[in-house]
Amino acid sequence: MKLFMHPSNESKQLKSERFPLDLAYHPVKGWYKIIYQGLILPDLPSPLHYFNFKALTGQPNIPILRNQSAISTNPLDTVFVLSSSSPQMTGHIHNYSQQNECHFKDTLFQFGEKQQLSGAFPRFHLQRNDDELQVNLNIETQPIIHQFNRLKIGIYDHWSLLCQCQGSIRYKNQIFEINHQGAFEYARAINVLYLPICFYTYQMIHLKNQQQLILIQLKNQFNQIIQSRMYLRSADHKSPIFIDEQVSFNVHRVYPKVTTPNRQEMYLPREFEWEVKHAEYDIHLYGRSRGDFKFGLGAGYVGSFCYQLTINNEVEEGSAGYCEYIDVRPLLWQEQNDDEKNNNKIANIAPIALKNR
Repeated sequence: MKLFMHPSNESKQLKSERFPLDLAYHPVKGWYKIIYQGLILPDLPSPLHYFNFKALTGQPNIPILRNQSAISTNPLDTVFVLSSSSPQMTGHIHNYSQQNECHFKDTLFQFGEKQQLSGAFPRFHLQRNDDELQVNLNIETQPIIHQFNRLKIGIYDHWSLLCQCQGSIRYKNQIFEINHQGAFEYARAINVLYLPICFYTYQMIHLKNQQQLILIQLKNQFNQIIQSRMYLRSADHKSPIFIDEQVSFNVHRVYPKVTTPNRQEMYLPREFEWEVKHAEYDIHLYGRSRGDFKFGLGAGYVGSFCYQLTINNEVEEGSAGYCEYIDVRPLLWQEQNDDEKNNNKIANIAPIALKNR
């Protein structure tokens, strides 16, 4: 998840570097009380469709990220881990006490007894031992970087690397051999008093020629856009593309309203689209959710979607896009009708209640 995104950052332009990389990667230390690590694998075979691993050490004072139901000791001691895929799951989220149940050092992050992330640039290893979802993946990171955000005076630093993963994922009695492209991510932050980020979506799909497309939007509690961005990167080491103007996101149909374990009411997207208008890129993405949303990504959900994508008149279709979605804005913004949306260009969600498939 793209933690603490804020417009006043020093990293709007992307970087492409060679190893060894001068990137922050460490457990909680000094004034960095919030640490995030993530692995995302879209475009996996059915029934997986995607896999993600998300570990957040410390519960920050940001509405989209704070999962109050996970806190058992105190916010900064809480470690929340999400490991999920598309099929129905019951054990995809775990919360731990950092002091009593985890063991962290620079090259080893042990989350309880079941989950472990180890290694150093450029190679890492993720292991999860569980009867429902077992994971054994070697992660080969590549020097193709998105410096999503780097805020002044070291308040927040967040990077994402293109990676190749090999190994296996076992869901119940099915074993899937994995050799797929993904994203390996890390962020660190101080424990700020409060940031009013209340809407967040992050979507990733894989294109032809080993390209990876990432789309992100953030809004505050007044429904004002903080960021709306597109990232495009490729394994052939071409210069990454970054666009943050005329990147629009709209939700056309939603699922019935849900209430999260934190007692927040939320509408999840059923059909949505992105449009990017740029001098060199004309992009249109139409997505249809698979309905496999799972709670546990901060205060919201993660799932997958089918899509049709047009880039400069070239069309691609896929069935395993990856979606993170959190909306804790007041319901007056979530439930705007079509007339209101036309009068307010920053509105997103129409009040349509539909039955699950």
